[in-house]
Amino acid sequence: MSPRALDGRITGRPVAPLFPARGPVRILLMGEAPGPRGADQSGIPFWGDRAGKLVYRALVSEGLAEVPEAAWEPWDGARFSALGLAPKLREVALTNALACCPTSDGRTFRAPSDRELRETENLARIAGELARARARCPSRLRVIAFGKRAHWLLSQGVELDSIELHGLPHPAAQGLLQAAPQKGKGLKLSDLQMEWQEKLRALLRG
Repeated sequence: MSPRALDGRITGRPVAPLFPARGPVRILLMGEAPGPRGADQSGIPFWGDRAGKLVYRALVSEGLAEVPEAAWEPWDGARFSALGLAPKLREVALTNALACCPTSDGRTFRAPSDRELRETENLARIAGELARARARCPSRLRVIAFGKRAHWLLSQGVELDSIELHGLPHPAAQGLLQAAPQKGKGLKLSDLQMEWQEKLRALLRG
């Protein structure tokens, strides 16, 4: 485990997309940015992110991912990195709208800014990842964006006739509550998480 992971600092390293080792790619999942305790530490999209646990559970349930049993508890990116734990994907690829965990002080996560998302280098990266996925897709590539920021970026900066774009609320607690009726008043977070996973599973099945 790196010293930066031990002291809780955000590394800020770019997190590369995760593709299956072989075979077709039918679906690309795009989050907003790596989380400070998850992908920023593990170097793998959604891997250790608090909300990423919902993503991987849905992928496993649909036969699109293999996750080591030891990864489920505790769900932590630095631990995954230290133990060499990593998922394996089938027919789905994972990435983020911004490759690095956004922070202003090296310790606290913040939402990615419009400027960061729209930087030429970032848009070129996303275009390259989409092209890579399309090259392995036997039909029309389905892209599922998690959160308003990722969906906004794709709808603004991508030729939509080349992909099938879907949007879901961000699976973090705040994203689910904001998207729920009456901001989730009177609803259990666990119920919202279960409903979100079912929606993702339906999109994965297509």
